[in-house]
Amino acid sequence: MAGQLYVVATPIGNLGDITLRALETLRAADAVAAEDTRVTARLLAHFGIAVRTIALHEHNERRAAAEIVKLVAAGKSVALVSDAGTPGLSDPGAHAVAAVREAGLPVVAVPGPSAAACALSVAGRPLDHVLFYGFLPATPAARRRALEALAGQPHALLFYEAPHRIRAALGDMAAVLGIGRAVTLARELTKLHEEVHTCALGEAQAWVDASAHRERGEYVVIVDPAPATAGPSPGEAQRVLKLLLAELPAGRAAALAARITGAPRDGLYAAALALKGEA
Repeated sequence: MAGQLYVVATPIGNLGDITLRALETLRAADAVAAEDTRVTARLLAHFGIAVRTIALHEHNERRAAAEIVKLVAAGKSVALVSDAGTPGLSDPGAHAVAAVREAGLPVVAVPGPSAAACALSVAGRPLDHVLFYGFLPATPAARRRALEALAGQPHALLFYEAPHRIRAALGDMAAVLGIGRAVTLARELTKLHEEVHTCALGEAQAWVDASAHRERGEYVVIVDPAPATAGPSPGEAQRVLKLLLAELPAGRAAALAARITGAPRDGLYAAALALKGEA
């Protein structure tokens, strides 16, 4: 195992979900790079594993990545973990993996728990195509802009959301994506108080409000795809775009025109840039 970086998935709640291979990798590693060494110390102690830990989080990842490259280049094995789930998916880890690969050193996946895969498996929705977004912006204006860009997507949308922002995020989703679209809320997956609930977006805030416990615990939010439409005529979409361009920047005008007409935002944005250039 010497001289490799192992990207190790760890449980998102129930410690029994850790894989045999993950345990073998952690026991054999020369060091474990962890998002929060305190969280990982509890996991390691639970399984009786004594190993050196290295802090690798969003504020020090580039510096920690350089240390990991040195260790792997020296023939050491390093296991990379996040607090829960799979590193690199809305968690630190991507910079470290990239640095090791760029140094020509091997990176090995040790797959296992993922909140996204777990939520999709119990959603019970027709989700053949899913767009994984991760965490939406924290501020209302930025969050709405992000949702506007996603509103016309013909794929299901998968988000992670923190408990203290879940109500506000659901309100913005209802306002931007439409109150009638179905949403699946997966909370505290694999833990004692796990809940999975599907309803219309317009009813989602009320479901959260129905229990004080529902503003605790991390959420996976899956919104059904945008309903299929016959689509606007190119002339109508162009007309709406021109009206909006008189008052708004190209990106904002294209996003709103896409919401109003259902036309693809990328095409409208290209048309907006062309119209601005002509003006």
